[in-house]
Amino acid sequence: MSRNVRVGLIVPSSNTTMETEIPAMLARRTADDATFTFHSSRSRLHSVTTDELKRMVDDAERCAFEVSDAAVDVIGYACLVAIMAQGAGYHHIAEDRLARAAARNGVTAPVVTSAGALIEGVQALGARRIAVLAPYMKPITELVVGYIEDAGIEVVDSHSLEVSHNLSVGRIDPLTLLDHLDELDVDGVDAVVLSACVQCPSLPAIERAEDRLGKPVLSAAVATTFRILGSLGLDTTVPGAGSLLDGTRATLVSAS
Repeated sequence: MSRNVRVGLIVPSSNTTMETEIPAMLARRTADDATFTFHSSRSRLHSVTTDELKRMVDDAERCAFEVSDAAVDVIGYACLVAIMAQGAGYHHIAEDRLARAAARNGVTAPVVTSAGALIEGVQALGARRIAVLAPYMKPITELVVGYIEDAGIEVVDSHSLEVSHNLSVGRIDPLTLLDHLDELDVDGVDAVVLSACVQCPSLPAIERAEDRLGKPVLSAAVATTFRILGSLGLDTTVPGAGSLLDGTRATLVSAS
């Protein structure tokens, strides 16, 4: 019997990528007959600044309440930097807050944040040292790097594309990310985060980057997909999405 899964997404109002890349990955699955529908609530965000990110985080419980109206099976909070900008380990607090908001509406569903998912994805790859590409302005990228390192993962190098307007981030050609690999020091790293942002398109470049580097490559969207599937007890095999989704990685509980 086919399993029909309702995925609730909480996304920035200017996000144009999360509702395209994650459905695209889930549509590639052949491991089982699960089908997916997507139900979103949006929170206002134009520019990736600390003030706007804080306002978005403060609005998250309203969004969780709204998507739970659809009796969703899982909730994904799709703004990595909004969570990471709130301080070390904040994804644990955010996931608990959103789960409680949904529960007040009568819905019990696991909550996945892209921030927690990226940490867990790196851990699932067994990576201790990574390089990170991000679209943000440098001070925002530094917040992300600090958050990752607080989780016990060494960021050997990072590179910022310095795009502040979120809608412009969503219009980045994902294949141009390959051009920026040369600006990253990847010597001795265990994995590369090609996009530490769910708004920055990257899926078409993931496996090309892996072929070029000979190392695992992931993105915030890939990691979020990994955790969504794991939280539902579904097989995590997604063709064409890199090593994290090759079906050999067990989901972890450390970032939950």
